[in-house]
Amino acid sequence: MDCIIREWDIKDKYKLAEMLNNKNIQNNLRDGLPYPYTADDAEEYIVSMLSADKTKTFAFAITLNDIAIGSIGVFRCGNIHSRTAEMGYYVGEPYWGNGFATNAVKQICKYIFDNTDIIRIFAEPFAYNTASCHVLEKAGFQFEGTLHSNAVKNGKIIDMKMYALVKFNSCEGDN
Repeated sequence: MDCIIREWDIKDKYKLAEMLNNKNIQNNLRDGLPYPYTADDAEEYIVSMLSADKTKTFAFAITLNDIAIGSIGVFRCGNIHSRTAEMGYYVGEPYWGNGFATNAVKQICKYIFDNTDIIRIFAEPFAYNTASCHVLEKAGFQFEGTLHSNAVKNGKIIDMKMYALVKFNSCEGDN
């Protein structure tokens, strides 16, 4: 069964709150999310993504049978990096290990490369998040290096890894 990425809908707020009310998910995301994460927090996020600049923010729900099981977004950088974008994603813990994240990454990269002038998409997973690194590798991203002591998460200084997919080197037709 394949997942589908689609625009967020306000009705997704309860599933979003359920997913993000999980420390195993939040431990792999950047800081700034409230915990506990409520339906009101989720609604605020969804509204902000739906009203964001559609040339800079590409945020989608990852869905299975039209039920949100995760989130994926690509965010255009600025200035001399305006044709580069950063990607972030997660899938709810009950859905881990089923290929949904890899499928969603491939879908959003194809969408970005087909519909925008962005030529490079990068992601910076925490080095300890080997599952996320594996998702990127399976989706065709190239490992570009380790960003040593690049972040502080849960009070610990940690490394991150840099992965990128460049439009001209990507397998755009692969899904």
